[in-house]
Amino acid sequence: MDGCDCIEPLWPTDELLIKYQYISDFFIALAYFSIPLELIYFVKKSSFFPYRWVLIQFGAFIVLCGATHLINLWTFTTHTKTVAMVMTISKVSTAAVSCATALMLVHIIPDLLSVKTRESFLKNKAEQLDREMGLIRTQEETGRHVRMLTHEIRSTLDRHTILNTTLVELGRILRLEECGLWMPSRSGSSLQLSHTLRHQITVGSTVSINLPVVNQVFSSNRAIIIPHTSPLARIRPLSGRFPPEVAAVRVPLLHLSNFQINDWPELSAKSYAIMVLILPSNSARKWHEHELELVEVVADQVAVALSHAAILEESMRARDLLMEQNVALDLARRDAEMAIRARNDFLAVMNHEMRTPMNAIIALSSLLLETELTPEQRLMVETVLKSSNLLATLINDVLDLSKLEDGSLELQIKAFNLHAVFKEVMSFIKPIAAIKRLSVSVMLAPDLPLCAIGDEKRLMQTILNISGNAVKFTKEGHITLLSSVVKADSLREFRTPDFHLAASDDHFYLKVQIKDTGCGISPQDLPHVFTKFAQTQPGANQGYSGSGLGLAICKRFVTLMGGNIWLDSEGTGRGCTVTFVIKLGICDNANAYQQKLIPLAWPSSGDADSVDPIPRALNEEKGPAPLKSRYQRSV
Repeated sequence: MDGCDCIEPLWPTDELLIKYQYISDFFIALAYFSIPLELIYFVKKSSFFPYRWVLIQFGAFIVLCGATHLINLWTFTTHTKTVAMVMTISKVSTAAVSCATALMLVHIIPDLLSVKTRESFLKNKAEQLDREMGLIRTQEETGRHVRMLTHEIRSTLDRHTILNTTLVELGRILRLEECGLWMPSRSGSSLQLSHTLRHQITVGSTVSINLPVVNQVFSSNRAIIIPHTSPLARIRPLSGRFPPEVAAVRVPLLHLSNFQINDWPELSAKSYAIMVLILPSNSARKWHEHELELVEVVADQVAVALSHAAILEESMRARDLLMEQNVALDLARRDAEMAIRARNDFLAVMNHEMRTPMNAIIALSSLLLETELTPEQRLMVETVLKSSNLLATLINDVLDLSKLEDGSLELQIKAFNLHAVFKEVMSFIKPIAAIKRLSVSVMLAPDLPLCAIGDEKRLMQTILNISGNAVKFTKEGHITLLSSVVKADSLREFRTPDFHLAASDDHFYLKVQIKDTGCGISPQDLPHVFTKFAQTQPGANQGYSGSGLGLAICKRFVTLMGGNIWLDSEGTGRGCTVTFVIKLGICDNANAYQQKLIPLAWPSSGDADSVDPIPRALNEEKGPAPLKSRYQRSV
């Protein structure tokens, strides 16, 4: 045991080492106290920092470590029990805080790892956003090129300028070696090379429209890559060791009216052209997706521009044609005006030069009939009188018709005695009917106004013309004239597609019917009775003459007076009924016309040349009152 050297002998305290330890503990304590201050400054300046409570715990651990080293300064010399107790408490607190911090780091490390994962995720997202931004920039650049190309293409409406501009701009933007356009031929069986960018077009450069590559391009609405050996790609001489990539896209020809280059089609309802684009040779450049999209958009814009150009050309042709038609219409209008002036001059001369001698002939013939004449002379004078009356009627009808046709005839609207109109008509047709021994009856409705506002002359002329036709075309029997006011509840019965009646407080509708037992009209002639110069079938009105203007003029008069006229007949030999409805104004002062009434004195039925006022069928009825009493109350 005495020779054992296993235990190191006690080493006396070295003042120098103690001094170094003292200084080191001082600086360690200083450092430990400065670190929490820096952490507090960092947390205060940071707007957002997670795990602040971890930093607080870590700061407490560092402060306790610093305090331990600081208290340790008093242990290098003889110290009291109080210092030892403080040192012990400091070390126990440091141990507790350090253990808690270590346990807390076990929970924090996974979160820190997830933060790292999120950082990686955000980095990937940032890279993806960069790629998308690059794509957006590419799309913006493509859009800018498209807008520029569209502006250049649509700056003109000449078709050939549009196509040439398209090829030049595409070649410049996409840095193409060559591009060209194949247009369909007139027959539609082949495609012809119509435009190229740099190389001169070879005469007769055509490809069949039935080629597989052509059908492939036609069937796709996208730009596709075609082989460089395709017939569509042979728009420039082959050169270089590395073949270039060739793209092709169809161009819809929305309208090809007169769009011709050599034998281009004149009209095609649905057709396509093909645009071929070739990248430079001897390069590794390939077609990118955005470049193909640019080509597709440009192809659509070219189709729209060609359509607008076609519409412009058609509008120009339509304008030229319209100008030619306007010139022709102007010449026709001048000719028509000259013809109207000539007709008016002729009618004025006829009115002046023919009416005067015709009236003289009629007057002298009438006076001559009152003298003593032999039967042969009387027959000849009566023939002259009848012919003169017919010619005078024809002259009047022609003058009225001409005024109606040129629109110069105006109605003379004024208040008049409505009952007196029928009295005057009867006074005109009574002598002729008496000669033919025809029975004439007039029936006026009790509610027929005494006074009305309208054109008295035209109304009388219409009734007289129709009544005259009834007397003229009736050999035996009777003629009935009926007049009444159309009731408000029966207005719909008279409506037609071209004529509508509307009730009002300031006017009423007058209905007039003229019935006869004459020769009648066949059903096939009914649609033409109101046509001027129209004549019925031969044999139906045999023995009667006329110009065919009377009913046509009556229809014009009735239309001017806001009414409608029609004719009904059951056939040849069964008579006919003419009905018309006109609009008349209501007269406020009807009493002023009461004193002008003159009772109509009818001859007795025993006279040979009398006109029976009422048919026997009406006399035998109990309902209607006799015409004589009615008419005397009215007229």
